Formats: sequence, structure tokens, C-alpha cells
Amino acid sequence: MYKNIFLAILFLCCFSSAKAQINTDQVLQIGRNALYFEDYILSIQYFNQVIAAKPYLAQPYFFRALAKYNLDDFKGAERDASLAIERNPFITDAYELRGVSRQNLGLDSLAIIDYTHALTLLPENRGMLFNLALAQENVKDYESAEKSYADLLRSHPGFDSGYLGRARLRLVKADTVAAMEDIDKALSLNKNAVNGYLLRADIAIHRNKDYEKALKDMNQAIRLQPKYAGYFINRAYIRYRLDDYFGAMSDYDYALQLDPTNYVAYYNRALLRMEVHDFNKAIQDLSQVLTMKPMEYRALFNRAMLYREIGDYANALKDIDRVIERIPNFALAYYLRFDVKHSMGNKTAQADLDKSIALAKKQKAKEGLENLINPSKLLDGATPAESDLDADSQEEVSRQFSTLLTISDNASVDREFNNKSIRGKVQDRSMNIELEPMFTLTYYTSPTELKPSGDYIREVDDLNRTKALRYVLQVTNHEYPLSDIEDINRHFQSIEYYNSYLSTHTPRAIDYFGRAMDKLTVKNLDGAIADFDNAIKAAPDFAVAYLMRAIARTRKINSLSSSLAGNDSKVQDNNLLATTARAELQQVMNDLDTVIKLSPYMAVAYYNKGVIYADMQDFTSALSAFTKAIELKPDFGEAYYNRGYVYLKLGNRPSGIADLSKSGELGIVPSYNLLKRMAR
Repeated sequence: MYKNIFLAILFLCCFSSAKAQINTDQVLQIGRNALYFEDYILSIQYFNQVIAAKPYLAQPYFFRALAKYNLDDFKGAERDASLAIERNPFITDAYELRGVSRQNLGLDSLAIIDYTHALTLLPENRGMLFNLALAQENVKDYESAEKSYADLLRSHPGFDSGYLGRARLRLVKADTVAAMEDIDKALSLNKNAVNGYLLRADIAIHRNKDYEKALKDMNQAIRLQPKYAGYFINRAYIRYRLDDYFGAMSDYDYALQLDPTNYVAYYNRALLRMEVHDFNKAIQDLSQVLTMKPMEYRALFNRAMLYREIGDYANALKDIDRVIERIPNFALAYYLRFDVKHSMGNKTAQADLDKSIALAKKQKAKEGLENLINPSKLLDGATPAESDLDADSQEEVSRQFSTLLTISDNASVDREFNNKSIRGKVQDRSMNIELEPMFTLTYYTSPTELKPSGDYIREVDDLNRTKALRYVLQVTNHEYPLSDIEDINRHFQSIEYYNSYLSTHTPRAIDYFGRAMDKLTVKNLDGAIADFDNAIKAAPDFAVAYLMRAIARTRKINSLSSSLAGNDSKVQDNNLLATTARAELQQVMNDLDTVIKLSPYMAVAYYNKGVIYADMQDFTSALSAFTKAIELKPDFGEAYYNRGYVYLKLGNRPSGIADLSKSGELGIVPSYNLLKRMAR
């Protein structure tokens, strides 16, 4: 029922905007209602309408920022909060929202400025005092952070997270006794404060080496949050220290069931497998790590040692060469390469041994043996950042995008914001990460709250107005799957109608086009292409016919590709299929180029070319095509999404994140899932 109400309201708003100015107060209230019910994506579309009508208002920017924040689009939230402040510098909530967004982006110094300003108006605001203290700690202004925690706990003595935040600060300052007092106080206020158990376990591990006590606290944390992979990694670490190898292995196994992309679990499990001489499985785990972190030198070093153990000297040499290239002063690496080369009978081995000895002497004199790099050290699930040597490289971003790696700090203290919620967060839903598909013409679409009708192409609208076709054409890139037998039969009957009409009348381009659309609807691809050919012969400037012939040919290519993948017959048959597919692809590009020549302002034609280029892995051409589509249609959400996708594929994180934020604002729901999964 609510869905229909929203659709009706949205339609009325859009309809009225075409005739006169929308009632911005009413639309803003509808957007706030949607925000209250945590329909964040839908609320953004209402705020977009208000902003388009009255861009000088501050409120729609603030509420849109709030919706984006709840979708984990922190960059978009910061931008909108700034726009709200520009229009009305007295909105205290906007400073708080911008501050917490900046904090999530790692811009702690700017966040401090926002919190400080807002606290002059609301000096006892719990959330801002807490976040201010966290930001001050992050910039290492420990004295100010201590003062902020004191102010917070004086005003809010029952706030358990405040004590835990101060405990973490006191641990940084090496005041373990005071930190334990704060942790015990927090747990006395809230026995379910999971971060209290995590911090207490951390103290037991790193300061007291009391692994039994740490295990009890980790068990309690897991009981409270049993679906978080990082907790099992940390418990495995503790069990390993207690010589419980079986328990540690089972924890790593379960952590990987919860999060199959957790490289820390793979790395640590590999080290355990090394200790029990399960070398081949250890190599598999380290290979998984290197798929996600291609320059993780410890994984490379250990895999090289394992390859040496099983006698695979060639692969061992490849790995150790990469380690030395990355860390040219690593003594152990030269020794390992000496050992491998010596085993291979390589006469250059002695030079590596000499280099290793010289580096080891130099490092021993300078640092002490205890400070030499230890590539076989277990990684603590809470502190994986040591190994992020190339975290910002294009290769690393591209690899992260491919694997959608997500590792977070287990014992972090959550930032707080008053409107925090868990419902309606589409970024938390499991979604396939793939390109938005090509746009096509169809007789069937599936309306949603975000898009109650199809997209607009002027040439298609002109064609519909002639009423020369038997059905109304609609534009979409998510075609409604036709399964109703009556609908299917209706199109077969329509094909018979066109057959009869064309046999008794002078053929017209529109009649061939209409029959082609019916054939395409019932999956007769060759028949549809033949009819589009006839329509184009009759009207060489029929741009929409070229567009749809490109679509029909693309579907034929997909069918040929499927046949090629499943064809077990002779090699020449496969070669013939591949040649046919390549020829069809060239014809598709020719058709789209003709569409652009006939209708140079048709953004969809450029967009469809971009999709094809991206599928062909020609990302430079894809970027150019999507950019042109956006120039022609600045609100082209799908083009922003696909361009962001391609940027991430190429390792350009800033441009990719910016495009995904914009596409989410324009209603492309998967944007927020990808934004979150690409977040650090």
C-alpha cells in the first residue's frame, strides 16, 4: 500500500513540475517522512526535486546529507552539509553532520573545527563531545582529548562509550591502570559493551601476556557479536599463543566462512599450516592473500620459503625477486635467494650470500637483532595496517575492487551520531557488483518508487506520438522479463498481423520496425535483425532502428558467446563462432556510430558504446564514452555508476568514489553497496 502511495505522490510531483512550480514545502515534508521511515534512497529523490526548484534553501541539502550519511556516502554527506551551511550558517546539526562525515573520511582536523563551532551553541552535546575527543586523539592532541572526555563524563556520567574512549586514550598514553579503571566502569554500566571486553583482552595480551584472561574476554565478545570475522581472528591468535592449534585453525576457518575476503585470516592460517608441514595448503592460502594484496611482502617471502621446501625453485625465485625489488635492504631475502639459487646450481648464488651477510651486520650494529623484519609473524586481526605497503597504488585499488576486500579494526570505538539507524541501509545488502547494462526499447518496464516510468529519448517520444506502432515504446536498461503466456501470444499474433499487412500493402519502414520489435520480444534475434535491416533500407535516417539493431546484434553476440563457452565440438567450429561474434560486434559499433551521427545529442548511444567498450576491457574508450553521455545528460545516473566502476577497475579511487556518490544521489542503488565495500 505504501509503495502505491509513494508512486502516486511522486507522479503528481513530477507532473506538477512540468506544468508549474512544485509545492516545495510538501515535497520536502514527504522526503522527511521517507527519511524518518529510513527509505534513504527514496528520500534523496524528493530532496533532489526541492533543490532543483529552490536551490537556495538549506534544509533539503541538510536532509539529503543525512540520508547519504546513513548510506555510508560520507563524501557526499560532507559536500551536502557544506552546501547547507553556505545557505544557512546557523544550522548546528549541519556542523555536527559534516564533522562526523569528515571524521569517517579521516579528515579529523577539519572535524575538530566543526565540532568546536557547534559546541559553542550546544556545549553539553554528548555525541559531539565524544566525537571531538576521538578526533583530537587521532591527531595526537592527547591533552585536549583528555579534557574533552572529562567534559563529556562530567555532563554524562552514565555514558559507557565515553569511558571506553578515554580508556583507549589512556592506553595510548601507557597509563594501563587508569585505562582498566575506565573499562571496569564502562562494563559496570553496560555488561554488553563489547568494546570493553576487546580492550581488556588487548591489555591482557600485549601488556600482561595473560592469554587465559584474554581468551575469556574474547569469548564474551564473540557471544555478544557472533558474526564478526575479526573477533575469531583475534581469538585464534590467542589460542595459538596457548598452543591450541586445533582451536586456532577452527577459528580461522570460521572467520573465512563469515568473510571470504579476509586476507589476515588466510595469512595466519597459512602460517599455522606451515608449522604442521601442510605446505601445499599453506601455499594456497598465501596465494589468496596475494590475490588481494599483490605486494604483501610477508606473504611473498613465506610462499617463496614454501616453494623451496617442496622443490619448486622457479616459483620460489620469482617470489623472492619481487620481495627484493620491493625491499632492497632485506637481509633474509638475499639469504633465501642464495639458498634457492644454490639448490638450482646457479653460480650467482655467492653474491646473494655476501650481500645478505653485509646487510645483516649493518642492521645488527644499527638496530639490534630483535628489530630485524620477521616475515613469519602472525597478523593480529585488529591491526592489519602494517602490511598495507601500497595501499594507495593504482594496482592495489584495482585489486581491491576486484576482490572487494573489507578489513576493519575490531576494537575501534564507534563514532556516534544522533540519527544512526540500521534499517533501510541498502549498502549492507548483498548485491552483485557489475556494470549497469545497455539501454534498450521495450514494450514492458517494471516501475519502482525511484523510476515510475521509463527513461526519455526524444526520438522515441516522437515515434510514440505518431501512434504508428501497435504498442507504446519505453526506454529502460532493466527489461521486464516476459513470462505471461498471454503476453507472449499477443506478440506472435502481432507478427502475423504485420506479415499479412506487409504482403498486401506497400512496405513502410515503421512496419518492418514494428515487426522487428515483436520478434525481438519473443527472442527471434535473426528475424529481428532482418526486419531492422529492411526498416533501415526503407528509411536510412531511422536512428532508432540503428539503435535497436545494435541491441539485437549484441544479444546475438551474447548467445554466440554462450554457445562458444559450452561447445565441445571441433576446433574449427569454435573458431567460426568466435569469428562470427567479432563480426557482429563490429557491426554493433558501426550501428551506434550511425545513431550518433544521426542524433548527436542521444546520450544513450554513447552510454551503450561505453558498456561495450568496458566489456571489451577497453577502459580508456569506455571512460570517454561515459563522459560524453554525462555531458549530454548531466543527470545520467547509470553513466556515473559505470564510469565510477571503470575508474575503480583502473585503480583511480578518488574519481571512482566521486562518481559512485553522484550516481547514488541520482537513484542508482548499487552505488552505496559498492561505496561501502570499497571504503578503507
